Amino acid sequence: MTYRVDPTFVDELKKYGHVNIEDCFNCGNCTAICPLSTSETPFPRKNIRQAQLGLRENLLESVDPWLCYYCGECTLTCPRQAEPAEAQMAMRRWLTAQYDWTGLARKFYTSKVWEIGAVFFLAAFIVVTFVLFHGPIVTDHVALNTFAPVHLVELGDYVMLVGLSFFLLSNIFRMYLFIVRSDKSLKIPFKLYITEAWQLLYNTVTQIRYAKCDEEEGQSFWEKTRWRNHLIIVSGYGLMFTLVVVFLRWFQTDNYYPIWHPQRWLGYYATIALLFGAGDAIIGRIKKDNEMHKYSHPSDWMFPILLLLTAFTGILLHTFRYLGLPLPTYYTYVIHLAILTPMLVLEVPFGKWAHLAYRPFAIYFEAIKEKAKVLQESQTTADAYAAAD
Repeated sequence: MTYRVDPTFVDELKKYGHVNIEDCFNCGNCTAICPLSTSETPFPRKNIRQAQLGLRENLLESVDPWLCYYCGECTLTCPRQAEPAEAQMAMRRWLTAQYDWTGLARKFYTSKVWEIGAVFFLAAFIVVTFVLFHGPIVTDHVALNTFAPVHLVELGDYVMLVGLSFFLLSNIFRMYLFIVRSDKSLKIPFKLYITEAWQLLYNTVTQIRYAKCDEEEGQSFWEKTRWRNHLIIVSGYGLMFTLVVVFLRWFQTDNYYPIWHPQRWLGYYATIALLFGAGDAIIGRIKKDNEMHKYSHPSDWMFPILLLLTAFTGILLHTFRYLGLPLPTYYTYVIHLAILTPMLVLEVPFGKWAHLAYRPFAIYFEAIKEKAKVLQESQTTADAYAAAD
């Protein structure tokens, strides 16, 4: 298989993050120190060399950038300060833009005006929609489902869910075409897609590969801070998404449940997880006290800020509702949705959140390819023995 060389590729990659790979002389120290690198996936060295040579098609077919969780060890030990960890992050943003057939991810990653403008446009759309179409405003008590009829909000949720699923899954299908189907010489039995599906579910739920970035003998879950914090924010985001999209009628109600009711403590956990995760990310980027937060792309700020504001307005909404304050409850609800909607509509298929979907799929696709290669090599060997006989 041949690949074309694009001498402008490094300049293109620089639009997606702090890229300093011109200083890399390919010593391989980054790959040697990485706890996740293997002989089959020798990143970051391999990816950096591909970028230096302008092998964009080769990089497009690679899963390696997704296997990196940005522990920063490679950057700390780089003798040339070529920032290999940040280069991997820029590659993930670039790959996200390549998978997205709409072109919106590229716009959001390379233009602050597009990203911020899209957030404010969707927020304004939500506010105007409620101004024009809200239900009766009851002021003698809180009647949220009268002001915002839950069946209409639920309908909007389902429309949004279908739209998000369509864009994200279609982008994942393009990712599949680039990574798996690009190798015409590799024949993949259909059963491998089924037998390796556990990889997808397991890595999505556990984010277990991240634990290796913190791995030291005798460490407990709580001592593996990177993996722990990452898992908390992922679980909080996933739970919040499920509650407000799938179980809205149960979650948005005018009933007052006791503190031990699942509706209360599930909501509290999601809120606390989002506050903790978003706050940790924002504080880290302000302090710049580790390699992961040394360089900040605008998208690195947008996602945690929207998460933090979503959690904060959710707390205010809950407080006003339990205090029996109708107007503050209704106004805060509109503001809450005006923040929540852009975060879901923009971040899930096109932005930072999409990385949480692409990474498990990358691991899944790589597992399928590796198993298919083993089967193909075994079959070739068997055929050779049969021919010799």
